[in-house]
Amino acid sequence: MRCRIILLAADGWHDTRIAAHLGINRHTCRLWRLRMVEEGPSGLWEVAAGRGRKPKTGLAAKVIEATLTGKPKGQTHWSSRRMAREQGVHHSTVARIWNEHELKPHRHKTFKLSRDANFVPKLVDVVGIYLSSPQNAVVLCVDEKSQIQALDRTQPGLPMKKGRCGTWTHDYVRNGTTTLCAALEVAIGKVTGECYARHRHQEFLRFLRKLDNEYGDGEQLHLVVDNYGTHKHAKVRAWLEKRPRFHLHFIPTSSSWLNLVERWFAELTNKAVRRGSFQSVPDLIAKIMEFIESHNEHAKAFVWTATAEDILAKIEKCRKRLEAISPGCTSRKKRKVA
Repeated sequence: MRCRIILLAADGWHDTRIAAHLGINRHTCRLWRLRMVEEGPSGLWEVAAGRGRKPKTGLAAKVIEATLTGKPKGQTHWSSRRMAREQGVHHSTVARIWNEHELKPHRHKTFKLSRDANFVPKLVDVVGIYLSSPQNAVVLCVDEKSQIQALDRTQPGLPMKKGRCGTWTHDYVRNGTTTLCAALEVAIGKVTGECYARHRHQEFLRFLRKLDNEYGDGEQLHLVVDNYGTHKHAKVRAWLEKRPRFHLHFIPTSSSWLNLVERWFAELTNKAVRRGSFQSVPDLIAKIMEFIESHNEHAKAFVWTATAEDILAKIEKCRKRLEAISPGCTSRKKRKVA
């Protein structure tokens, strides 16, 4: 644009004609003609200092350092407006700096490093079952979802309509709880479930008997379970010894993410329980079983893709970062593992 202004001016065009031809203001034409006279062609690529507010030197560095190393008085994390007051700038400036450097003080994630002394062997065993299932065998991820509450709203909710989402009251009535024992068949995504009033080894044995009847005698059953006490009870071990086709694979402690049935539990919570209203425990159980039946009609497997090496590399990276931030914390963990 600047070059066109100069070339047209060299052809004898006046500012008003150039501005009309290029669709710009005539003062812009005058500005760049004078710049050409005063500074030559190089002046067309130099930006003159404007009359607006000058950028504050080192502002971004100050905001980033304050965000990463400190907290506002009496609060757990920064907001853009609180940081803006501290730095004497507009909150949109703080938001822009955070966005450019991918800082999100309002977000918080959880993690936990397992302290299981046999973490690696258990991890390799379970991941190996997922990635390379034994031939002529069924792999089942088994777990209990306890304390599922039958919550009923104190007043009927309003249905969804155009421009408004569905609503319900903020308060509720507790009508009891139930425990769901579920087994997810890894290969096809089919779920076998049963609800019980309590969460003991007796209920786990009843569920194992259900699985024993559900699958034929010729099939080997590999069960991925956690380290809950009911799974290691003496009576459970005695029952399993009499049925050698059952093989239990224990995940490491504090590693529920290794059990694929937990992913299905999330589906159950989001699609059937969290937004449901249940007048009684039998009503809750009926809705859960209805969800299982509907899921099995269009069952789809959750495909495990991470290798044990990839998982161990991520955990080691997390451990190193934790040691760099808080060396004493990790050293205590190491002593407990030892």
